[in-house]
Amino acid sequence: MKIVIIGTAGRLGAALMPEYQGEHDVNGFNHAQLDLSNLDKIREKLAGTHFDVLINAAAFTNVDLCETQSDQAFRVNAEAPGVLAEICGEKNARLIHFSTDYVFDGEKRVPYTEEDEANPISVYGESKLAGEKKALAAENRHLVVRVSWVFGPDRPSFIDGMMQRAQENEKVDAIADKFSTPAYTRDIAKMLPRFFDNGVEGGILHFANAGKCSWQEYAQWALDCCDKAGLSLKANTVGACKLKDMANWIARRPVYSVLSTAKYTQLTGTSPRTWREAVADYITRFYSKK
Repeated sequence: MKIVIIGTAGRLGAALMPEYQGEHDVNGFNHAQLDLSNLDKIREKLAGTHFDVLINAAAFTNVDLCETQSDQAFRVNAEAPGVLAEICGEKNARLIHFSTDYVFDGEKRVPYTEEDEANPISVYGESKLAGEKKALAAENRHLVVRVSWVFGPDRPSFIDGMMQRAQENEKVDAIADKFSTPAYTRDIAKMLPRFFDNGVEGGILHFANAGKCSWQEYAQWALDCCDKAGLSLKANTVGACKLKDMANWIARRPVYSVLSTAKYTQLTGTSPRTWREAVADYITRFYSKK
């Protein structure tokens, strides 16, 4: 297959490129090569390119900055996916567009399914939901994959920051009253090819590693794995703080945004491995050798 990936400098896009090279003909664009805020450039860049699958792993993801730059957020997160869907429709190609758990308001206390009504509480969430709708408006069977708390080796994320803090400080803490599920980029990359075929049902699909946790639990497990891997830390315990203590945050965040992967399991016959297994694998693979 001929695959184009947008957002190859990001955490997710960078994980997708090496996973598919060799088996497929893969071409990628980073932000400098394809700026999603320039809709005319998107058309110009992709018009002469033949592909079977277009994966959009790029987005304006700074949740707080989206509040003050809403025009840019909607241009990149909403208008651009609509243009990508149109281009894919013209080429009879499949669009796989990544979205977020932040399309939900967090009021639910059991995992969100694909059928649950989205109700974003931030500009970021609103722009991503608008992008989902534009991506799915085309007649082609495009796919929107919602992910949460994405982590991986290609760009630092929450747990990388926590491990660095624990190496430098004797006391670290993390939010204990906000819940979701980490999603490992390598696991996302490995599961995605089964959805490349245009004949596979499109729509919305949730994917994350199994289980749920708070940021505090997530960070504590990461430090536990560091300890097992023999990494030297000044702090071994993660203290608890509350969401309301984050005075510097501008945007509201959902308190609970765990994604149900029951549909994924039903479609594929396999369940994602647990977030604890994925985090342990990540730390063993990328940190124990350092």
